[in-house]
Amino acid sequence: MKRTDLVVLAVDDDMINLKLLKLMLMKSEHVKEVLEAKNGSDAIGVLKSRDDIDLILLDIIMPVMNGIEMLKVVRADESLRQLPIIVLTTDETKKAEALESGANGFLMKPIRNNDLLKKMAMVIL
Repeated sequence: MKRTDLVVLAVDDDMINLKLLKLMLMKSEHVKEVLEAKNGSDAIGVLKSRDDIDLILLDIIMPVMNGIEMLKVVRADESLRQLPIIVLTTDETKKAEALESGANGFLMKPIRNNDLLKKMAMVIL
């Protein structure tokens, strides 16, 4: 991965997970900004207010609008359809559903920094 200007939207209802993701991402030389949302509905609002997001890191199990529902909304929107999305979850049984719903990648929690960077490189390049 050669880019150094990525804007990443991290979506997770667990504030500790969000903080850890943000720390990992900001240590990377590739990320310039991390936006946060606590559920899919909030994330859709962020996506509508920003047109510079390069990647979404998306938890599956969340209140209000879960990750699968959000994936379907994003993939149905012509302007967002190509946006890379990596699903992060503790529930491996959700992998097939996430990929069928349009996820570009899947990582099991707890997330390892090296695994995250590799997966990001795969879906962005």
